[in-house]
Amino acid sequence: MKNILLIGVVALALAACTAPDKAHLALEAAGYSEIELTGWDMWGCGEDDTYSDGFVATGPTGTRVRGVVCTGLLFKGSTVRVHERVQ
Repeated sequence: MKNILLIGVVALALAACTAPDKAHLALEAAGYSEIELTGWDMWGCGEDDTYSDGFVATGPTGTRVRGVVCTGLLFKGSTVRVHERVQ
């Protein structure tokens, strides 16, 4: 029973580290399409970022890429970081 409770707490904590609506908006505003959010990205953002949303999308040049949207809590805004091209 304790293990189930621990798993639930960890899952809730990880879910709180994403802001999918903000990430989707940032990607659309930057010209990305066919956006698939992949959830929390542990290593993708800096220490000043509050939310970290992984994604796979088609970039403005038509290239399919994988990356992360890093978002701050209040006034920082969002940053799109591309990690790699997806075949």
